Amino acid sequence: MEKLLWCLLITISFSQAFGHEDMSKQAFVFPGVSATAYVSLEAESKKPLEAFTVCLYAHADVSRSFSIFSYATKTSFNEILLFWTRGQGFSIAVGGPEILFSASEIPEVPTHICATWESATGIVELWLDGKPRVRKSLQKGYIVGTNASIILGQEQDSYGGGFDANQSLVGDIGDVNMWDFVLSPEQINAVYVGRVFSPNVLNWRALKYETHGDVFIKPQLWP
Repeated sequence: MEKLLWCLLITISFSQAFGHEDMSKQAFVFPGVSATAYVSLEAESKKPLEAFTVCLYAHADVSRSFSIFSYATKTSFNEILLFWTRGQGFSIAVGGPEILFSASEIPEVPTHICATWESATGIVELWLDGKPRVRKSLQKGYIVGTNASIILGQEQDSYGGGFDANQSLVGDIGDVNMWDFVLSPEQINAVYVGRVFSPNVLNWRALKYETHGDVFIKPQLWP
């Protein structure tokens, strides 16, 4: 009985340290420039990825470049990276190399972003508020590695760290979902209007996360 209670206490302690909860209508708020404020996420699936879709809302007012979503493994710190580069646009990295989707400026309102990639063709897609940009190709045949460190609000220059305040997000991130396959155009548009198709890597409605530094959970500023 004592051993059972001890195991239960350990489980409860872990759950509190790495929260697992429904984040519907909530957002992570990064209110200032920092090298110590970030959110770490734990993936539901630990297997290698031959495809993925990442969707989220981002709201930022930063006049410089910043990281939105960073997925690192011990062999590649930019295994998956969604990054905004001032004066250029959105870049998506897979296994290190990246592709740029040009844009003159970051939207001033909360923006729904979906990024997809598949190994079979190398095709990368970027969707902004339910509208697709021109498809591009990157890392055909590559396999995204396992045991990922997933970070919101900072870019990883080492596994789980190496943060630079000058690449930090100032703003909000929410509705973060990830799948191990490419969503169809119809599914992406459905996600944009609020439907969810059982995310199996990251699920905003059952999110495993831990906040670090000055990160706060507040109501979303988007519908």
